Amino acid sequence: MDRFNDEIDLRWEKLGTEHLVQDEWIDFRRLKYRFPDGSVFEPFYSYSRRDYVVIVASDEEGNYLCVRQFRQGIEEVTTEFPAGGIERKDGREYGPKGDKDQAEDALAAAKRELREETGYESGQWRHLITVPSNATLADNYAFVFEARNCRKSKDQDLDVTEFLNVRKYSATEIEEMIRTGRFQQAVHVMAYLLSCRDHT
Repeated sequence: MDRFNDEIDLRWEKLGTEHLVQDEWIDFRRLKYRFPDGSVFEPFYSYSRRDYVVIVASDEEGNYLCVRQFRQGIEEVTTEFPAGGIERKDGREYGPKGDKDQAEDALAAAKRELREETGYESGQWRHLITVPSNATLADNYAFVFEARNCRKSKDQDLDVTEFLNVRKYSATEIEEMIRTGRFQQAVHVMAYLLSCRDHT
């Protein structure tokens, strides 16, 4: 028998928030909560960053367009799908949820990121899923899209912090990289599996 009503009794009550770092890039917070049983615990940490897009992109031959780049969190060069932040008109890297007049449309962001990172464009787009990026620590969301029959239209147009190479992989190669832990971004693995499921 469940001890608590899911929607009401399982919620934590926020008792305090300290903004440890709050600038245009991130809002990193230390939090204090009261648990459903009445006990109080701190610290918990969370942060706000901007929403982002991930694109499962494939060319006219069915090869997947991936990028290779350094990821400072694990300090390794990773293979992943094209992805990037949804831009905001106010120049900030995060903002209140539902702040639609400030945030770029997710599909427009996906098209822009694919074009900038790979030089490819597609006329066949499909939204796969929108999920929290990391529900334990962050409040931003990943908007996942599929782009099929992509064609090269221009050169890369990278941001000043982007240093990446474009690589093409077959489905068999992607699956082998996933199986051996060499396709290391969790949302990207999920994106690939969702894309495959919907085409079987």
